[in-house]
Amino acid sequence: MTDRYTNSRRLYERATKSIAAGVNSGIRKMEQPVPLYFQYGNGPSVWDVDGNEYIDFQIGQGALLYGHAPAGMADAIASQARLGTHWAAQSELEIEVAERLQAMIPGAELVRFNNSATEVVLSALRLARGHTGRALILKFEGAYHGWADEGLVGFCPPPDKWGDDESPTHLHPSQGVIPEVLDTFVVCRWNDPDHLRRQVEKYKGQIAAIIFEPIMCNTCCMEPVTGMIETIRELCDREGMLMIADETITGFRFGPGGAQKHFGFVPDLTILGKAIGGGVPFAALVGKQSAMKKIIDGTVVHAGTLNGNPLCLAASRWCLDHLLSLGDSHPETVIKLGQKLMNGLRALADQNGIPLRPQGPGSVFHAVMLKPGCAEGPVRDYRDYVRRQDAPRWAHLRRCLLEDGVRAIERGLWFVSLAHREADVDEALEKAALSFARHAKEWAAS
Repeated sequence: MTDRYTNSRRLYERATKSIAAGVNSGIRKMEQPVPLYFQYGNGPSVWDVDGNEYIDFQIGQGALLYGHAPAGMADAIASQARLGTHWAAQSELEIEVAERLQAMIPGAELVRFNNSATEVVLSALRLARGHTGRALILKFEGAYHGWADEGLVGFCPPPDKWGDDESPTHLHPSQGVIPEVLDTFVVCRWNDPDHLRRQVEKYKGQIAAIIFEPIMCNTCCMEPVTGMIETIRELCDREGMLMIADETITGFRFGPGGAQKHFGFVPDLTILGKAIGGGVPFAALVGKQSAMKKIIDGTVVHAGTLNGNPLCLAASRWCLDHLLSLGDSHPETVIKLGQKLMNGLRALADQNGIPLRPQGPGSVFHAVMLKPGCAEGPVRDYRDYVRRQDAPRWAHLRRCLLEDGVRAIERGLWFVSLAHREADVDEALEKAALSFARHAKEWAAS
């Protein structure tokens, strides 16, 4: 492969002398051949410091549902910046954004703001423990709920430390975690309602909440099997646990009402991030009034100097109004475009003898690259994904795509934005045809 990234390499080398590891989020170091540096973006495209243009399906790790640099959002932020950037106090903007969320999200009776979804996860888990007086949180193996001590328990453990099928390990991938935190979690297998029932029964009366992504987007984009979400709701109601939907990714990507409206359920608490701010650091905890009681009376602390920052609120108000203006066309348009892209990638894979099997609802999907001899069919849980995903081969194909101007996330996730058009998908598939052919030739020769 050619080296088109001279300036990114130079900047990365410079960054390692002032920034720990040269990046400000560990996952960014994964990018091959080098963490890229960008100059500007417009709509569905982005340009790096070497002048390379990409049709972008990484799209800010899903935060840029509205595309790069939408003019209306930029104007909204600029207008607010001239009035004030931070007050550490109240503004009418926060009421306006909260009222929009109440009208849009089924489970949003009351709202609190933070600056990242990781913070909101911590707030939700603290609130659940305070609400119930119980210590344990149930989550699903392979699920990502932010990078803090609690959010990463049970996230992507190595196969030799999985534990048995009935009792998945609750390891944390980072050193330096408070050891006692690990013992406050019960880990279940995703898409196994019977296993969930057994774990809830085993820890009966001890679990404060079940936290889950309605679609496990961060690990292989695994949609829920029939009865999965219904079982979570049933058990939470029966056992007095809070149902916490982590809609950091699915929120607004499945319409103004999020995945909860799309799938037809109402959680007790919901975590919103990424698209709620369209690229600014903004997130929200929304939920039923009954679940928010401990925050209302102050017995559960929720605080933050930058909570309700007016710049972020101005951006969010624009984002939510833009979504509402689309009416019934969203999410149908992005889902159809994503499905067209998925089908096109699968067709190119078949033509070139590549075992790529995209899976997901369309607006977000994952590039499953099957290992030799692995069974066909959708991946349903984390262990199945590890057993079947050929990560080195996907990394090679992803590098080929990058060379030809198509950018996806290193771990295999693709996002379609409201800025993408059918012509962008057609162009991406034309470029991908070259990438797939080169990958097939180079991989066979390796």
